[in-house]
Amino acid sequence: MLAAMPPTPTTPPEPGEAPIRDRGDACPGALRLHAAADGLLARLRLPAGRLTSRQVSVLADAAERMGDGCLSVTSRGNAELRGLRDGCGAGLAALLADAGLLPSPTHERVRNIVASPAAGLDGLGHADVQLWARALDAALCAEPRAAALSGRFLFALDDGRGDVAGLGGDVTLIAAPDGAMLLTAGTETFRLPAAPPAPGRAGAAPAGETGTAAGTGAVPAVSAALVCALAFLDTAEAAGNGAWRPRELPAGQRPDWAGALARAGIGAEPVPSFSPPPAPLPPAPGPLGDRALHVLAPLGRLTAGRLRALAEGADEVRLTPWRGVVVVGPSADRLPALAAHGLVTDPADPRTGVTACTGTPGCAKSLADVRADAARAPGGPLPVHYSGCERRCGHPHGARIEVTALDPDTYLLDGVPVPRTALAEAVAAARTKPMES
Repeated sequence: MLAAMPPTPTTPPEPGEAPIRDRGDACPGALRLHAAADGLLARLRLPAGRLTSRQVSVLADAAERMGDGCLSVTSRGNAELRGLRDGCGAGLAALLADAGLLPSPTHERVRNIVASPAAGLDGLGHADVQLWARALDAALCAEPRAAALSGRFLFALDDGRGDVAGLGGDVTLIAAPDGAMLLTAGTETFRLPAAPPAPGRAGAAPAGETGTAAGTGAVPAVSAALVCALAFLDTAEAAGNGAWRPRELPAGQRPDWAGALARAGIGAEPVPSFSPPPAPLPPAPGPLGDRALHVLAPLGRLTAGRLRALAEGADEVRLTPWRGVVVVGPSADRLPALAAHGLVTDPADPRTGVTACTGTPGCAKSLADVRADAARAPGGPLPVHYSGCERRCGHPHGARIEVTALDPDTYLLDGVPVPRTALAEAVAAARTKPMES
């Protein structure tokens, strides 16, 4: 999350104990705006990061007319509008609803679904999980009880390439080569049998085919994911500690995932030795197959001009958990035009892998203008994240260099205070060191 939210009051747990959430989740949404130092903030849930070209244009207009002129991409592939003026809530909601970006006012904050952004585009992976994401979104919005999920509860749908399975999903589905699925809920993993293909179809949609949910494994995937989410809600209600995610449940109070799947008629075989793959390094920018491109948004920010450039000639765009954008439709000859708008299109660009929280002046809790310092970050193979305080909002998963402000002129790097004047040199050295995920 890029936004610096005030912590929801929580009773501090004893070592090894689960937290007690004294109030509901205050995570912002499209209808629940957050008052930040730079104005109001809206967070838009975009399942699988997917936007049509028209929706991209609508968000560009909204950013210019109502906000600071930019769209921020979050570490879950969602989007934020910042610097929104007072009194804009009703107008923003109407604009989003008209563009199809607000399908359910009651469920808009729980539509947290990341999916392999390149699924169906480059010939890799075992299923088009982008279709799974659309079906899961519809099922979530249609289930009244799902509205009780926290705005932090995360579904991850991996097409088998291992790009989003390590992003800390609360319910994760991984496509297997034989058409089966691995489902991880909390700390338990199950193998779900392959679904029979729909009549007239041989299996998953070919790369680039729009298709429907039928024949792609979407139906059993969606059913299993939703069953597990509702099982978590049952256990969280019984536990009484206000848990937002399975990891926050008290010891000894874990959902009966296997029982819930069995009662729903979903065959599930436990996989006791499964370990989720570690979060990989962010994918490099450049061509993606023969009809898509992957570019990065510098520090996760897309100006209105950049948004319009991305929408031009695109069938759709997909925001990614790495503050990037997959543009479906254009070929590689479009890269120079996108680079001219300031987007990162070259893996050698020093801005690759550099992220930052909002920092000052946008966040009142930040101790430094981290975006200004991150913009001067030297290149290197490891990602680096700049944080304005110890909360480290918006940090990526996996191996990374953490740079945390201690005051406006001092940062903490690898546990060592570093003066701001020496920060670039220290980061350059740190980004080239071997590092465990």
